[in-house]
Amino acid sequence: MILSNISVPLLGMVDTGVTGHLESPVYLGAVAIGSVLFSFLYTGVNFLRMGTTGIAAQYFGANDFDGLRVSLGQAIIAALAIALTLLLLQWPISQLAMQLVGAEIRIEQYALEYFFIRIWSAPGTLANMVLIGWFLGLQNARVPLLIFLTVNLINIFLDLLFVVVLGMKVDGVALASVIAEYSGLVVGLYFAARAIRKHGGRWPVAKLVKIKEYGAFFAVNANLFVRTMALMFAIGFVTAQGARMGEVILAANAIMMNFQNLTAFGLDGFAHAAEALVGKAIGEKNREALQTAVRLSLKWSLYFAVGFSICYAIGGPFLIALLTDLPEIRDAATRYLPWMIISPLIAVWSFLYDGVYVGATRARDMRNIMIVSTFIVFLPAWYLLQPWGNHGLWLAFMVFLASRGIGMHVGYRRKVLLAM
Repeated sequence: MILSNISVPLLGMVDTGVTGHLESPVYLGAVAIGSVLFSFLYTGVNFLRMGTTGIAAQYFGANDFDGLRVSLGQAIIAALAIALTLLLLQWPISQLAMQLVGAEIRIEQYALEYFFIRIWSAPGTLANMVLIGWFLGLQNARVPLLIFLTVNLINIFLDLLFVVVLGMKVDGVALASVIAEYSGLVVGLYFAARAIRKHGGRWPVAKLVKIKEYGAFFAVNANLFVRTMALMFAIGFVTAQGARMGEVILAANAIMMNFQNLTAFGLDGFAHAAEALVGKAIGEKNREALQTAVRLSLKWSLYFAVGFSICYAIGGPFLIALLTDLPEIRDAATRYLPWMIISPLIAVWSFLYDGVYVGATRARDMRNIMIVSTFIVFLPAWYLLQPWGNHGLWLAFMVFLASRGIGMHVGYRRKVLLAM
């Protein structure tokens, strides 16, 4: 899962790199805004992945193979319904997003061009989320790796082909993403069919076609949706505030977010392992296995967090130089690099406990902690730190990450362990 997850921000770095070497920072800023918008949309429905993992893992631990089929079928149907809604509402979504970001007119024009192409990846992207979550629930990380690698390697190849070779700009980056997502979907569906045949069971059709049978699914995922939207609000807020500070700060913050995403997706490998192992332990009603899974996942997460910090301290300027050759953006990104050096050590706790809570299907607790961290901690911190400019913005974001970790650690001992 570490290999799978790291391929995602590496793709983001390629997107940043190919646009960061074009003749104007406008293209980099446009892709940054477009990418954050899709991160907001797709991460906003990432409950399709997280909720499916926890539910499927508990069915798997209980050897309920009919339940495994239901967990996949209900999530796929929900994913396609949401994707259709996004396609139908693409115009109002794009206009609202541009108004909220408030970027310069040239950047906005290219960001909209990017959006109206990439939005057609929605059905493939959301179905892939479900398939990845379902396989993780089955303790199978190999298929998610294949899906991730298929999507990201094809995307990287097409990025370079369309932009570097064919001379396209933001349209080439967006089109590459669309083609890659559907390529990954083909791989995921193939292995899902094989897994269904292997585990047996039957399709309880009533649980797929009757709305009332989706009660457990919606109970978990509605809370995960609110939690994730609060998270994406915080991330989108950082981008929006950077846009208001000018195109150089916007572009520099986009590079910093690539570092943050690399950290998040790398450490999430252990969180995903915790999801599967904790869910299985709860399905088996095995308290000792639960504690062992959490302890080992946390230990290895800390090791890797220290590794990320060391890598950024030593190689950060080199990575920045790879992502852009525009001197003013390099200088700005280097000024804010120290925040990315300390970020892994602050964020590791919340990333790991996300996995524990998902496996335990404690979605309501996740929602409450995220709401408090975003609106009671992050926003007030930013408004107090505004005189520090972009440094104040990043400090507020670090406070947000710390708040999440502390809240979830306290909740784990009070809610998850006591429930076993």
